[in-house]
Amino acid sequence: MDDSLPLDIVTLVDDEGVEREFEVLDFIENSKGRFYALMPNFELPDKDLNADETYFIFEIIEQNGEDQLFEVDDDELLDELSQEFERRLGNI
Repeated sequence: MDDSLPLDIVTLVDDEGVEREFEVLDFIENSKGRFYALMPNFELPDKDLNADETYFIFEIIEQNGEDQLFEVDDDELLDELSQEFERRLGNI
């Protein structure tokens, strides 16, 4: 029997229309917004992902009644979120 918990998987579509599978590592909601830490899901076949990439941080923004994920452009905020995610995740 497999006692592992099911992974939360999200599929994102890049600018070229290619679908990518990611595992949700963690979620932070604070006064600056809502954020996901996502790791490429290497259990699913995807030859184009770079194994050296650890995880990505996306901001969740509601547009037209739907949650959309966007890259965090603010370097200071990205550093702050990275530190918090890594503290919570035990330095991945």
